[in-house]
Amino acid sequence: MKIVRTDSFKKDYQQLPSHVQKIFENKLRIFIQNINHPSLRVKKMQGHENRWEGSITMFYRFTFEMHEDHYLFRRIGPHDDVLRKP
Repeated sequence: MKIVRTDSFKKDYQQLPSHVQKIFENKLRIFIQNINHPSLRVKKMQGHENRWEGSITMFYRFTFEMHEDHYLFRRIGPHDDVLRKP
C-alpha cells in the first residue's frame, strides 16, 4: 500500500534528530511489511474517526489515517506534541 505524507508530517520529520529519523525509517519498513508488528504498538486514537498512532520509541510517535489505497501519515514527533495536534 502507498504511503502519503502531509506537509505537516514532512516538516515535523525534518525537525527530528537524525538518530530518530533513522529509527523511524526502520520502523517504516516494518510498518509496510506488517502494520500489526508489536514494536509499532499501533492503536486507534480516541475521539477520532480514522486516526491511528504508532510508536517510534517510547518518546516519539507518528499518526496516520488508513484509506482504501494508501496510508496518510499526518504528524511525527514527541508523544505529547503529536497527541495535541494529531
